[in-house]
Amino acid sequence: MNSNKTYQWLKRFIKPLSKDERQKVIDEITPAASPGFDFFLLVVLSCSIATLGLISDSPAVIIGAMLVAPLMSPIIGIGLASITGNAALLRNAGSALLRGALLAIALASFMTLINNQLPFFSIQELPAEVLARIRPTPIDLVIALAGGVAAAYAMTQPNISAALPGVAIATALMPPLCTVGIGIALNRWDVAGGASLLFVTNAITIAFASLLVFFLRGFSSNISLRNHGIPRSLILAALLTILLLIPLSYFSIKFFREASENRLINSVVAGEVDKLAGTDLVEMNVTRNDTGLDMVITLRTSSALKYEQVVALQKAIVEGIHQPVSLKVSQIFAESLDPLNPPTHTPTSTAGPSPTATFTFTPTKTATPTSTPTATSTITPLPSLTPALGKIIRVSLPELRIFQDPGGPIIGNLSPSQKITVNQKRQIFNGLVWVQITDSDGRVGWIPDIYVQILDPEPTLTPNP
Repeated sequence: MNSNKTYQWLKRFIKPLSKDERQKVIDEITPAASPGFDFFLLVVLSCSIATLGLISDSPAVIIGAMLVAPLMSPIIGIGLASITGNAALLRNAGSALLRGALLAIALASFMTLINNQLPFFSIQELPAEVLARIRPTPIDLVIALAGGVAAAYAMTQPNISAALPGVAIATALMPPLCTVGIGIALNRWDVAGGASLLFVTNAITIAFASLLVFFLRGFSSNISLRNHGIPRSLILAALLTILLLIPLSYFSIKFFREASENRLINSVVAGEVDKLAGTDLVEMNVTRNDTGLDMVITLRTSSALKYEQVVALQKAIVEGIHQPVSLKVSQIFAESLDPLNPPTHTPTSTAGPSPTATFTFTPTKTATPTSTPTATSTITPLPSLTPALGKIIRVSLPELRIFQDPGGPIIGNLSPSQKITVNQKRQIFNGLVWVQITDSDGRVGWIPDIYVQILDPEPTLTPNP
């Protein structure tokens, strides 16, 4: 079946529009694809909503930003201009898309930097909504292709224009641009690069899909299919879309391998930790490098692990995943209490809780791995104080943290002028004097002494007989 017969067969289902109908569609798309005040206002508003939704990891907020985003119109305008040969529309739509994308990236970067200085949402790890937009796959290309066809066809068929909001949600354009800005602000070029590839994939595929629909609807009246074949712009857009499958397939295979490897690592580590009595896995962070894996795991345990146990744990992990591993273990000491079985009182030392244990182990090519403990700061106990009432007098951004032990895990935040109880215990750690406190929520922890002001007790009136 040649191209002419294929075109005639498609005309049975997708009927070309009349000249007046085509002009009406052009008149509707042209102002929407132009870089005017309304366009940039919607870019600013949708970018603000999308950035806050990504930082706060809120899918509902991000969906709202997709509905407001105006970037679909200039992309469809590029497709329409390419098939009709309208140079003015192509210039305006291209300018709107480029300037709108740069404005969104700059605004998202600025909002992320402001959030880092005034942490409304603390970005300790990348939110799931950000991670979802840095690993595009061929599935995203198929979604953009179907969405572009639906959007262009809805614009040429007024009775189904109600489908456009759903198309805007399916073919997300603003969230990837905001993710690029977030990656730049966090100096995460892997995040910015992955989100850029997703946006380029969506933009090119939607433009190709709209160009195809407009061609089938008869907008290329100046190009004869019988004499000249398929328009060159349509062929070029199809080639660009097909070329996008190369990086998308490469990254898709890479991500699949990493996901399989991560499942193996999680399974092996969880299984080995379960073999340690009274120990639970709290958190695990894995970083890949040229020599193997850098692994940091946090364990909750009722008793301190011995060095030999950590060495055995590292050896078992290496044998399970068949890769060199540099292991660090942080311990959080916890005690399980049963209301039906009161604990037996045992005297404790005033030197305070033990510091977090950290070990580093890197396997070598020898039969028996060698291990080297990471040097940690020592804690020097000081004479005890008399318990007293105090308050926080100095705090920097982000908020002052309260630690389980000096330099140990963070268990909460403190605010300026917050009333606290200063306990008896004091220690020196990393050249600072640390004191044990009890905050208003009843949490017992440690903070540097420089943040504490002892309050004088309020005088009480004694009646004079």
